[in-house]
Amino acid sequence: MDELDKKNLIGLVDKFAGRKILVIGDVVLDRYLVGRATRLSREAPVPILEFDREFTLPGAAANPANNIQSLGGEALAVGVVGDDESGKILKQQLSSSGIDVSGIVVDTSRPTTTKTRVVAEDGTRIRQQIVRIDRLDRREMDPEIRKQVTDYVSSVIADVDAVLFSDYKSGLICQQTVDACLEMAGRRGKLLTADSQGDLHKFAGFTLVKCNHAEAETRLNENLSSEESFQAAAARLLRELRVQSVVITRGWDGMSVADREGYAHIPVTNKSEVFDVTGAGDTVVAVLTLALTAGASLLQATHLSNLAAGLVVRRLGNATTTPDEFRGAIGAF
Repeated sequence: MDELDKKNLIGLVDKFAGRKILVIGDVVLDRYLVGRATRLSREAPVPILEFDREFTLPGAAANPANNIQSLGGEALAVGVVGDDESGKILKQQLSSSGIDVSGIVVDTSRPTTTKTRVVAEDGTRIRQQIVRIDRLDRREMDPEIRKQVTDYVSSVIADVDAVLFSDYKSGLICQQTVDACLEMAGRRGKLLTADSQGDLHKFAGFTLVKCNHAEAETRLNENLSSEESFQAAAARLLRELRVQSVVITRGWDGMSVADREGYAHIPVTNKSEVFDVTGAGDTVVAVLTLALTAGASLLQATHLSNLAAGLVVRRLGNATTTPDEFRGAIGAF
């Protein structure tokens, strides 16, 4: 039977339930200020927005955790926040979704990373991000904070199905942390995945590493423009990183995926209803990890992650999908 048969894919989504994934990374609170554009300012060439609403969402490494939980898995979030209101809001939002936040460490020396987006809308479904203001500290974590993180990982890693790293370059995912977790996971035969954000070398030896088009070009110092170049790039990354599989996301062109069994190009599934691509990569790595722990082949896992990304880009901000919505998308594919 075809491994991409809809019944097989839906069966894999059913198996997401109860899969326990440890998500380690730079957690962020995404804040949205939304207003209606009414006129241009006389003070500067910028629109004036009349305030409509404000909301917050878990972002960066908190987003794959949220996606895993929404799809029926069990996410354990590991990260660092400051002793501030944003940190409290972020932990509360994750906890209210059922995510285990006992691995989130408070560091009083830094703020919770917060990304504030100002969004204009015109009364319809058309929205435009005007500006983003980031509050963050990119210093590497203090050794004592890092020890608290790795001690927590050591205490729970035997009970999880996989470890997912989400690196947003905010100081937590240093080589020491990765190496310590790789050693712990390797001894127990745990699946290891990473959303690299460009620093692919840190994740050598992982089960799967995901990067985007630009990150792959930078890492390899090559221009990737043809299918042949993507295939060669994926093969080189497999070899140089000593990983089992590589996924390169390509925006409107879908994804390239490769392991030692071969290479495939997966076309994008949704080009007509894209409102916000924020967090789509987080959804991809979350579904890849869930699917692989559920017994999916790499090709099945990539198709599922592609379909899930096509759902979340229809909404503003870091969005998630549900098993029922996901099954419906598979059935309509």
